Amino acid sequence: MKKNSVYLCSPINALVEGIYEEKIPFTEIKKHGDFGLGTFDNLDGEMIMLDGKVYQMTSDGKVKQVDETTLTPFSCVTFYQPLTEDQLSEVTEYQDFITWLHSLLPSANIFYAIRIEGEFDYVKVRSVPKTENYKPLVNVAEEQPVFEFHNISGTLAGFYTPSYMSSISVPGLHLHFLSSDLQHGGHLMSCRPSHISAGVQFINSLELALPLSLDYLTCDFRRDTAKDLDKAEK
Repeated sequence: MKKNSVYLCSPINALVEGIYEEKIPFTEIKKHGDFGLGTFDNLDGEMIMLDGKVYQMTSDGKVKQVDETTLTPFSCVTFYQPLTEDQLSEVTEYQDFITWLHSLLPSANIFYAIRIEGEFDYVKVRSVPKTENYKPLVNVAEEQPVFEFHNISGTLAGFYTPSYMSSISVPGLHLHFLSSDLQHGGHLMSCRPSHISAGVQFINSLELALPLSLDYLTCDFRRDTAKDLDKAEK
């Protein structure tokens, strides 16, 4: 068994405060996981990692696999080892789907890695545009392109984070989507699954790396960023 922990290369509140350049290469991220999500330096799109491969989903709707020299200011990864697997075999509205997902998580007080494969009647995603440092994330979110797909197959990948960890990672469910043909993807906003399988990994350990950049070391993190994060992520 590989190490069963969530690894973050920076706390999410640094991203909320507009610190978008940490210059952390994926050579470092891959030491801690083969599955996860995040973004790229200058917020240049959404990131999804599946089976050790890193994909960039940019704001123009394109997807490409990136190499290990690519840089990230925020990534959340683990070595994916599901403990349970469940199926949903009928078209399900988004809120009912979220309720079903929560029913697979026996406690709200630990982390979970979640990987969902299958067919979707509808998927709605968005991707952050490339942005200069210091522009608050909540303002960037107002400019995010949104994409909608119908009758598409693909993978949802992400995590559930306990609410008391909101300064560390996105609280609650945080999922990114990548289509099976590797052509479409982004941060999940809504979906309507029709036939899916969901694997869940139970995680009770957290590894947090703290950046040593000047921006990070001199930032005042005393402001409560919970409302900004909720608005940006939802």
